[in-house]
Amino acid sequence: MPLHSDIGAWLRVSLIPGVGSRTFTRLLQEFGDPQSILNASLHALTAVVNAPIAAAIKSGGSSINDCDSAELWLSQNGNHIVTLADAHYPQSLLETHDPPPLLYVKGRLDLLNHASIAIVGSRNPTAQGVSNAEAFASSLGLAGFSIVSGLAHGIDAAAHRGGLKNIYSTIAVVGTGLDIVYPSGNRDLAHQIATTGCLISEFPLGTSPLPAHFPRRNRLICGLSKGCLVVEAALSSGSLITARYALEQGRVVFAIPGSIHSPVSKGCHTLIKQGAKLVESAQDVLDELGWTHGVFNNDPSRLSEQTEHPLFAFLGYDPIDLDTLQQRCQWPVHDLNIAITELELAGLLSALPGGQLQRIV
Repeated sequence: MPLHSDIGAWLRVSLIPGVGSRTFTRLLQEFGDPQSILNASLHALTAVVNAPIAAAIKSGGSSINDCDSAELWLSQNGNHIVTLADAHYPQSLLETHDPPPLLYVKGRLDLLNHASIAIVGSRNPTAQGVSNAEAFASSLGLAGFSIVSGLAHGIDAAAHRGGLKNIYSTIAVVGTGLDIVYPSGNRDLAHQIATTGCLISEFPLGTSPLPAHFPRRNRLICGLSKGCLVVEAALSSGSLITARYALEQGRVVFAIPGSIHSPVSKGCHTLIKQGAKLVESAQDVLDELGWTHGVFNNDPSRLSEQTEHPLFAFLGYDPIDLDTLQQRCQWPVHDLNIAITELELAGLLSALPGGQLQRIV
């Protein structure tokens, strides 16, 4: 199917070498729409941008071939290009500095304007950090949020997996073109997200994973979200950059504390010292945001749903240690840890001294 002329003009301008989002926005402010930019005289263009960029706009540069590639990509089911003029464009991004004029989207457009929470953290997390990320994502998704993260290994991947468990799913913001999966080890996860959630990039098709792209990706992760939860992060972690963007954009930053001896807790502790909200449960996040839809402890139907959790068939009502519970249920340790954390976050399971567990309802 041929490109709609309006989309074609947006693409042609965005793909001209030297025209980044700020330059594109400046041109839009001066000329009104992309087609008017393309129709403008060289003299008019050089009053707004430098001479090489103005000349590239008039010549079209290499953007024609790139537009052909985008047209082929758009013909595939589930692929979209959303511009600032599109009703589907995320309204939350319009509230930020330097929103991308154009987004490539693969998957569900309805999630772009749904309430979202960002969950980010270390690429090399602890096992507990992975469990926490997946459980928080699952619980916040159950409360009605989409989960936003960056498709990286570690905490990002765990957050996406937790988000996929619920109807509002998960959004992966990537630092490459959407025809490239990075890291490649998350290919299956990316395909799952494209099916029931969505992937987003501001970068043209074919864009490689260059280091400079990931801070730009991080600003979109925060811009799409009501708040940003950092699960585990070293002091050098890119997650701290994401948290800084969140603060600049007026988003609430949350952090989960950890061991004072763990290097992947030091970034979270630094954020808490700087004013991030210390959280121990998903309910802490919901309370801080004033979110009332699907609050676990006050919703009888939600409580009933949680008490039917399959793990309760093995817990009984007396205290039980983890080894005994694992012998009873024969679940993989990873799945068991996730279930325990989810029930603890929901206030339905308590950890007792001596490493024992006890159901509360």
